[in-house]
Amino acid sequence: MGPLAGIKVLDMTSVLMGPFASQALGDMGADVIKIEAPQGDLVRQIGPVRNEGMGPVFLNANRNKRSIVLDLKQRDGLAALRRLIADADVLMYNVRPQAMARLGLGYEEVAAINPLIVYAGLFGFGQDGPYAARPAYDDLIQGGATLPHLIARASGGIPRYVPTALADRIVGQTAVGGILASLLARQRTGRGDRVDVPMFETMVAFVLGDHLGGLTFEPPLDEGGYARQLSPERRPYRTSDGHICALVYNDKHWKSFLGAVGREALMQDARFATYAGRSRNIDHVYGELAAIFEQRSTAEWSAILERADVPFMPMHDLRSVLDDPHLQATGFFSTIDHPSEGPIRTMRMPMTWQHSRPDAARVAPRQGEHTREVLQQAGYAAEEIDALLAAGTAAQAPPHAAA
Repeated sequence: MGPLAGIKVLDMTSVLMGPFASQALGDMGADVIKIEAPQGDLVRQIGPVRNEGMGPVFLNANRNKRSIVLDLKQRDGLAALRRLIADADVLMYNVRPQAMARLGLGYEEVAAINPLIVYAGLFGFGQDGPYAARPAYDDLIQGGATLPHLIARASGGIPRYVPTALADRIVGQTAVGGILASLLARQRTGRGDRVDVPMFETMVAFVLGDHLGGLTFEPPLDEGGYARQLSPERRPYRTSDGHICALVYNDKHWKSFLGAVGREALMQDARFATYAGRSRNIDHVYGELAAIFEQRSTAEWSAILERADVPFMPMHDLRSVLDDPHLQATGFFSTIDHPSEGPIRTMRMPMTWQHSRPDAARVAPRQGEHTREVLQQAGYAAEEIDALLAAGTAAQAPPHAAA
């Protein structure tokens, strides 16, 4: 029983940002009902598959959910969704608000059905600005939030996007916080609420918390940017046989590290002696460290840094991270049997609770796997469900094939 046991979430989101957020709610024990259009969630098609529509990105963003297929362009499909809304705690969507309004599913219409509902929109831009009706994707938001510019500054090269859906996941996690806050407020006030989570504003706040710098002040003290993070020398250190990630950061780290490598004299150099001095000369400082690290193997450095209590981590690749001893000890990865996909590797929710025990009770569903079950729970008779399926208003997955 997770901390959100008893909370019913209608998840109208697709692709990654919304599904990542709703999966977190499901991991915490909520009953998440994924409302899919007849064509299914696009992300089902991403990556290598054993069976169509069950790609790895989908599998890793949609556990602990039930899938129901409804055609909301048909009157009876909308009627079925409205019936589900009547006793839901949360409705999530990530299309533009204008599209929800065209369906007759704007906040006022939904709240008229269920005044207690938390109506959560995850979309591109705040609705009081000129970008309000624009579509948004992770790459676009990364660009608008200055990330490719910062990468170019740091690398001396061309602008690039961060090679993961950073904006989708950060905004999704932010939405989880907003939804939980609204559920808590509902306990005090006895009414639901609408919460808007715009990608652009969320990511600008996230990035500029580090990089607004001197532009924080009026007049500006500099052109912005956190010098240490933008140093072209800030990267994993090359060792004699590979790489290692280390952060010799505060004065204690520096004294311990330089003592361990016989370079104590550097602490008499103004460029190394204080945090301020190191910050002003960060490229030189990192360059000196790079030369030192090249002299020994990764294993030697791991032992030295551990004894010196200097923070370090291995530089994993996508294979080696699976064998990380800490992740193995904490049970982060596990292999489970999916009814249609066979053995799959999964990742547990990182958070733990003392008294609640969330678990991956449901693997990611096939499209429409729970259509009949959910509609029955909503009060539809068997013959009514058969009629919806026959008309194409609803759809269900065929029986499980052998994995």
